[in-house]
Amino acid sequence: MTDTTEGTDAQDRLSPLHDEHVALGAALTSFGGWQMPLRYGSDIAEHTAVRAAAGLFDLSHMGEIEVSGPQAAAALDHALVGNLTAVTPGRARYTMICAEDGSVLDDLVVYRKADDVFMVVANAGNAPLVTRELDARAEGFDATVTDQAAETALVAVQGPRAAEIVVGLTAADDVPAVRDMKYYAGAPASVAGIDAFVARTGYTGEDGFELFVDAAQAPALWRAVLAAGTPLGLVPAGLSARDSLRLEAGMPLYGHELDATLTPYAAGLGRVVKLDKTDADGAPLPFVGRAALEARKASDPARVLVGLRGAGRRPARAGYDVLVPGMEFPLGRVTSGVPSPTLGYPIAMAYVTPEISAEGTQVEVDVRGRREPFVVVALPFYTRT
Repeated sequence: MTDTTEGTDAQDRLSPLHDEHVALGAALTSFGGWQMPLRYGSDIAEHTAVRAAAGLFDLSHMGEIEVSGPQAAAALDHALVGNLTAVTPGRARYTMICAEDGSVLDDLVVYRKADDVFMVVANAGNAPLVTRELDARAEGFDATVTDQAAETALVAVQGPRAAEIVVGLTAADDVPAVRDMKYYAGAPASVAGIDAFVARTGYTGEDGFELFVDAAQAPALWRAVLAAGTPLGLVPAGLSARDSLRLEAGMPLYGHELDATLTPYAAGLGRVVKLDKTDADGAPLPFVGRAALEARKASDPARVLVGLRGAGRRPARAGYDVLVPGMEFPLGRVTSGVPSPTLGYPIAMAYVTPEISAEGTQVEVDVRGRREPFVVVALPFYTRT
């Protein structure tokens, strides 16, 4: 079977699961320097399967960076805006790496695998930059930064039946650790006879697991999960479904809701900035971007990230202008937008000026020359029960 490509680049890297995607007839697209599956069949069917049962995702394009050594935690406290020293082994933390001016270089998930071993997971397109920055910022600390992306594959199982599927494939001795795992936690386990680092995180708004394995073992793991999950409603799902799922869950995507022109405060994610980090003597702990972020926290934002619910059928898309009825000058811009398969109406996220950011505010979005009615709503749009 030949692969179907949609905007792929000959220079794109191939996932360790590329042949699996081709065999399943996936439409492939260029994403973050990788050729990845956009869809296998119907975007809506894949989205709905994740909400109702489970979806199987290839996330091998993400970057995995190990930071290890006696001062690994201290190095990360200096490099990132979060307090990584406070993360206990076996737990994870959502955080960001910022420039000196406080702008977001990438949003990250950091797993503490042991006292002196952390795994930093970066977005695909930003992974080389994050690796370079971590390496530079670790200078002077007894810590080593190692790019492990080339030898690591990442498979995610997301949906209400994810635990049933993954636990069913887990070796008996490891079942309690996986079955009872808390959200934003991780542990080593044998899944389908393959050594994995299993994490209970995700990007869909559903329960789910992410399985980090040696790249050479990824195809066998993928096939095992697919075989075990298919009778329970699991389907392989591509980037399109992942995007609509994360948007319903109100989760930001770098390059859309986050970029190097924004601070965490502008994105409504100031909670990840830990200005209360202190050193061993109780003094404020310096970290890259601290001074700029302290100043930004004290100032009023020029724009606010909000949710938008469409009153009609035409969806807003990234880059569309947000306006106020009766006015021609835009007061905001859409960052992401889709017709919501779960909710049945268009949804979007947008940055708007503070005066139109209150819930219930009636706005319009310029959808290819036609002004469509939307209303400002709270995020997320969807929360699992």
